[in-house]
Amino acid sequence: MFHAFLTVPRWPVCAALRVVISPTVALLLCAAAVVPLAVSAQNLPEPRVYEARVTRVFDGDTVWVQPLAGGRHRKLRLDGLDAPEICQDGGTESRDALARRVLRQSVTVSERQRDDYGRGLARLEHGGEDVGGWMVDQGQAWSYRWRRNLGPYQAQETLARAQRRGLFAQADAEIPRAFRQRHGPCELP
Repeated sequence: MFHAFLTVPRWPVCAALRVVISPTVALLLCAAAVVPLAVSAQNLPEPRVYEARVTRVFDGDTVWVQPLAGGRHRKLRLDGLDAPEICQDGGTESRDALARRVLRQSVTVSERQRDDYGRGLARLEHGGEDVGGWMVDQGQAWSYRWRRNLGPYQAQETLARAQRRGLFAQADAEIPRAFRQRHGPCELP
């Protein structure tokens, strides 16, 4: 049973309804909102983990891999970082750094979902080291920002900036998102 009270200031105010609601009702409303979030978090798919060989490095955050167990080649986007576009200042250097690190090497892939372009979003490990973290630490990519979140590699980026490594040797290095907004995508080779 729902009771609306207009003059009891110690109870929470529901702004949408412009009424004061009882603590019991407020608790039930909160629980109704939180339970689906907890259930959906439990239903997130586990990352698909497999061993693969890197067969092509397209740019500083996109690679093609061939699973060692067989199957089709897969195009992957490194999760958690944003490397310069290939036509952007630092783009070829970023691609070359990634290629020196993983091209023709075996890596452990943890693929969690697909991005808007159909690429698998994945973390790569090579020799026990997170390749994305290594790229940001070397100053070859930015930690991927989302809204107010500075991304999973914030600490590596801060260190690379302080030591002026790679892209961060230039004070005016432009993040790829801003570059794409100003110039659009690079032309394919």
